[in-house]
Amino acid sequence: MSTTDDEKMKKAVIEAMDNKTPYATRTASGGYETKEGTLYVSQPFRSSSNKKLRAVIAFAPRKSAFETDASKDNEFKGFFTLFWISMFIFSVSSYIHGIEETGYPLPFAFAAMFSRDAITLALSDAVLVLSTSICVPFIKAVKNGWIKYYWTGVLLQYIWQLFVLAAAVRWTFNRQWPWVQSGFLTLHSLVMIMKMHSYVSTNGYLSCVHSQVQSALSELHRLTDSDPTIGGWEKALAEAQAHRDELEKLAAEAQGTATPRSDSESGFGVGNGDAMTASPGTGTPTVPEGSTSSYIDINAAVALRQRLNVASRHQRTSSPSVPTATSTATSTSNTDSTPSTLPSSANSTSQKPDTSGTTLLSPSTVRKPGPHPLVDHPDPRVSALAHEISEMEAELVSMGPLYVKWPENVTWKNFAVYMLIPTLVYELEYPRTDRIRPLYVFEKVVATFGTLALLYTVTESFILPLTPSPDQNDQSFLKLLLDLALPFMVAYLLLFFIIFECICNGFAELSYFADRQFYDDWWNSTSWDEFSRKWNRPVHTFLLRHVYASTMASYKLSKQSAMFLTFFLSAAAHELVMAVVTKKIRMYLFFMQLAQIPLIAIGRMPAIKKNKLLGNVVFWIGLYAGFPLLCVAYCAY
Repeated sequence: MSTTDDEKMKKAVIEAMDNKTPYATRTASGGYETKEGTLYVSQPFRSSSNKKLRAVIAFAPRKSAFETDASKDNEFKGFFTLFWISMFIFSVSSYIHGIEETGYPLPFAFAAMFSRDAITLALSDAVLVLSTSICVPFIKAVKNGWIKYYWTGVLLQYIWQLFVLAAAVRWTFNRQWPWVQSGFLTLHSLVMIMKMHSYVSTNGYLSCVHSQVQSALSELHRLTDSDPTIGGWEKALAEAQAHRDELEKLAAEAQGTATPRSDSESGFGVGNGDAMTASPGTGTPTVPEGSTSSYIDINAAVALRQRLNVASRHQRTSSPSVPTATSTATSTSNTDSTPSTLPSSANSTSQKPDTSGTTLLSPSTVRKPGPHPLVDHPDPRVSALAHEISEMEAELVSMGPLYVKWPENVTWKNFAVYMLIPTLVYELEYPRTDRIRPLYVFEKVVATFGTLALLYTVTESFILPLTPSPDQNDQSFLKLLLDLALPFMVAYLLLFFIIFECICNGFAELSYFADRQFYDDWWNSTSWDEFSRKWNRPVHTFLLRHVYASTMASYKLSKQSAMFLTFFLSAAAHELVMAVVTKKIRMYLFFMQLAQIPLIAIGRMPAIKKNKLLGNVVFWIGLYAGFPLLCVAYCAY
């Protein structure tokens, strides 16, 4: 958890504990909306390692770092304004100098280059995107048992992905496109391959879990029907219910309360939240995707939850027009901007125009899964098998608020929505907003084209004229690096802003996607591994789940081996893009990325790790030197 998130969470907790929380509306996921974000307080549980009774508190912000909330004042907002004003003055100055020297504000050789064969490029990209639709019939075949995912399906999946990548690369060489078109199609091919891989891998794994659940259920029925001491299925259910009632009564007496726990009060589920002292579970509960969490004392968790419940009830009684998670949801008149699967409250739009990403749902629309009814059976064989079934069934259901269950998600509509959402990791359900803000979309469109104009100015005026070529490399190597360092850094910052702040947020708004953390504060990085985690979270999350964690789980690799394989795959993909763009194989970028592994080990030394300022300075110097070094190396040598 980053320092910023930790401070925000502590601030929200302190305000709630001091009864300073102005409102605490319950969300559909069981959290409490505060001005600092959404707080989640889990039921008490006993740690599997030390059996200590404690609780988890999670803080889930939804906005990107550059989006300033109207209710908060960003101390660095003026620096953002200064940067954009400076870029505007810089561009106008470049245009004036261009008119004085050539009669044109800018030379348009670069524009003519990247607009060449534009229609063919657009059609090629459309074919690429449409080719991903083969995933749906493939997963339907897996679901119906026509294809076994392990390992026939896995082999077919990799063959198709390699075919798509090879076809895209071959097509760029066949069309003899310049580096802009070639780089775009290759990068987009890699993105589509990652999305396909995540979709097929996740659904393929869930199909295996579903088969295991069916086998376990058959075994459980066989056990209850064949064992005379159990007495059949109906008798087993009755004995389990009686045993559960007895356990809850004992737990209530031990905790000094006679309030039994309801199913909706476990974990982070929807409920009134007053049973914080109910019988504890075992093992750490799950937290919402993308949340940051920490452990707190059980007494503090009880007090915090009580305070938040009081604030929530006060909010409902004092402001009846503001909907809560337990209020009945009705459809709004603006049906064009609300997805059919996400009913919204009638007054939510007018009362809270700046959505935080939490959709308010009626309890009738929520199908929160519970444990198997035989988990509390006195027979340990039945109980163990029921626990195993409950754990596997929990994997087949999303974390809410709609609790989508596999294979209900295997539809064309679900896949189309996933392809529109700016993420590379497939989930059964994502955090969603309740509407599209047209003004927000317009702002991102204007910002995209405005920043593209600035990027074009920097590239045309200060990068292309200085880029060396193999027959014109008589300039000093060091002078080239110095001349190109600042323009490349400005171009990198502008490109980062276009992709992650404008395009990703724009598609997130159009797809009702609420998790806008496409990047973290990478500019404060003190090491290269921190930078790789923060600057591109979609790719980092994909590599973490489908390469790093997957190889350790499937192939029993060690952490060091999995990390090396992850870096190796990332370096190979980057080198492939450079080979397509420059039409030559030099392996400079490949070895520079692999060199990050020993640099990461050095950066973790205590003497270096403690000096944050030195680490950040070294990081920025490396970033400044890296871009022009790669440009000169690939273009001149």
